Amino acid sequence: MHSALQDKVGEVLLPGDMFSFESSPETIGLTASSRCSDKVVCGPGLRRDGDRVQACKSGLLRHKPPNVYWIESQQRRYVPTKGECVIGIVTAKSGDVFKVDVGGSEQASLSYLALEGATKRNRPNVQVGDLVYGQLLIANKDMEPELVCVDRSGRSNGMGVFGEGGLMFKVSLGLVRRLLSPQRDIVRDLEQLFPCELVIGLNGRVWVKSSSVQRTLVIANLLDSCENMTAQQRQSLFRRVAEGAL
Repeated sequence: MHSALQDKVGEVLLPGDMFSFESSPETIGLTASSRCSDKVVCGPGLRRDGDRVQACKSGLLRHKPPNVYWIESQQRRYVPTKGECVIGIVTAKSGDVFKVDVGGSEQASLSYLALEGATKRNRPNVQVGDLVYGQLLIANKDMEPELVCVDRSGRSNGMGVFGEGGLMFKVSLGLVRRLLSPQRDIVRDLEQLFPCELVIGLNGRVWVKSSSVQRTLVIANLLDSCENMTAQQRQSLFRRVAEGAL
């Protein structure tokens, strides 16, 4: 059943490319909870259309066993997706709600009660221009995105206002997913070179802080340079930086 997609793994797909299956539409799954071997899990860049799977962006088709497929592209425009953790910038206060720029076509809303420890009497100290790391609770084409900075138990779990003394910059969404991959080769090599703090949002924003401003800028430039490098080229670059050749 997966042969139509498996034959294209590693190849470039264009928007509109279709893949048909002989099975019924119910055998094509769209969520990670689909455990059955006869279901296809469609990741970023792929969309279900009846009994077919359609590519909705250009890029390389990738596959993770047993049945997860997605398209890896170099796009920079972010489309908010429910459940993704992003870095936002507080742009305005409107009553009990903060407006947060997450890089999408619309700003997200963040209630002050969606921050750890916030109550009606104890309001969080959030100012315009602050960086927040949170999870998208609502994200669809008919409603503005809604951001929360607590998990189901009401704990921040690493989310909330942050960013003092660091640097935020933008990279492609493809590089962000490589930085967040289970292998995390780039992050591991970088931390061995320069110990640092990293916050990575799926909206293409990266925040970094090191022991000095100079090191912070070097790390930002190294991450940006990894965009189109192979593993060998990246390791060679990091080695030259460690030896002081650059």
